[in-house]
Amino acid sequence: MSAAQAERDFDFEQARFNLVEQQIRPWNVIDERVLAVLGGVPREDFVPPRYRNSLAFADLNLPLGHGEVMMTPKQEARLLQSLQVRPEDEILEVGTGSGYVTACLARLGGRVHSVDIHEDFLEAADRKLLAHGITNVTLEQRDAASGWPESDRFDVIAVTGSLPELHRGFHRALRPGGRLFLIVGSPPLMEARLITRESEDQWFDEPLFETAIPPLVNAPHHVHFTL
Repeated sequence: MSAAQAERDFDFEQARFNLVEQQIRPWNVIDERVLAVLGGVPREDFVPPRYRNSLAFADLNLPLGHGEVMMTPKQEARLLQSLQVRPEDEILEVGTGSGYVTACLARLGGRVHSVDIHEDFLEAADRKLLAHGITNVTLEQRDAASGWPESDRFDVIAVTGSLPELHRGFHRALRPGGRLFLIVGSPPLMEARLITRESEDQWFDEPLFETAIPPLVNAPHHVHFTL
């Protein structure tokens, strides 16, 4: 059977349905808006082409190049649910990657500004987003691993690569009431966290789940010496 024939025979709609019902719901993702977006945005169109039929819906971190990976579907779902994205929200995404989370954030929110250090990721994501009629996204090549200026504020910030150590470079770029998703730590111990800005000078830090993904390029970390 040819690759083209195999793709025609593969039931992507059923695979997405199974993904939501068998992988994502059982992992405590119950937000119906999030589930609808995950069931509607075609993940197979955002994964690298070689994984389109075989692994687009697998519970795996798929390699993207440059040592980067896609989050697993469950990680993506928990990220989206934790951020409680509203239709009017302005969103910053640090780490465009494949563009899949970008697309989901754009379907849930008002406007997405997504940055990545890799130009080829941005070019590919731009093509995919436009192909699906997603136009409320601005893409920018930028190193934002150390944070974002306070002068630009967002309702939601999603950092899709890990930080070896927690820093406060993104905290003040949140508006009061804003939500920040981070993954903090070093292998094998990393933790997803949700940080909510409760007022101008107060933030609430909530642990979400244990996980592991590669760090953002140039993410700051301290060197620890032993005698």
